[in-house]
Amino acid sequence: MASDAWLGTWRTSLATGFVLSTALGVVLGVIGPFGSYQGGGLGVRVLYWTASLWAGWLLFGVALPVVARSAVRRRWPWWAWLPAAVVVLAIPAALVGRLLAQAVWPGVGRIGAVEWYGQFLAISALANGLIFWRVLAGQPEAPAPDSADPRDRLPPALGREVLCLRMEDHYVRVHTPRGSALVLMSLGQAIAGMTDLEGLQTHRSWWVARRAVEGVVEDGRNLRLQLSGGLEAPISRARIGELRAQGWLPDSRP
Repeated sequence: MASDAWLGTWRTSLATGFVLSTALGVVLGVIGPFGSYQGGGLGVRVLYWTASLWAGWLLFGVALPVVARSAVRRRWPWWAWLPAAVVVLAIPAALVGRLLAQAVWPGVGRIGAVEWYGQFLAISALANGLIFWRVLAGQPEAPAPDSADPRDRLPPALGREVLCLRMEDHYVRVHTPRGSALVLMSLGQAIAGMTDLEGLQTHRSWWVARRAVEGVVEDGRNLRLQLSGGLEAPISRARIGELRAQGWLPDSRP
């Protein structure tokens, strides 16, 4: 995934990860797995598990985007790199968790390093699996060289009704009534593939389908098109004349 698109998705997933890590930390604190139930009260266990999961997820949140960007550029399938990344990143996560545990429960040193790592590997897979899936679900589909139509590269669940196209770095985000996805192509290529759908480019980074327009939003001298689904597409000043000539904008506006 291109850097801007990846980071936008990852920021959301990173925040989600901390929320889920907190929830899982509370659950593990109540359950007290791996012998932690015998070490301190409920508050201590919740604090330990939550802090450990936060530290682990922060580690994954910093390192995983770097690995994922490289993997996506090389067109590696997720199963070729994601399990290996989890196995490797679980090592420092287990080390941080062990240091935290030793500060709370001095007797934790009796647990062997291999057993301790195995426990953290299982927890890391459980804690991060859903979050990783969320990130991977936001990745663009692999390009289909035999098709210049961006709709052919969309996940089937999004359908083929396009509301608008938005350029994001080297990708185009295709918005449909069911959601959006990224495809690897330039905006010009994507527009060229939409020959059967009436629309206009409203901005250097936006193209809008005519049937998706529901109104015009005026904000001082700035204009935006109100689209179905709650989307708003900006209109550059250089495009106002063309849009007005095509009947997209009222002629009476001074």
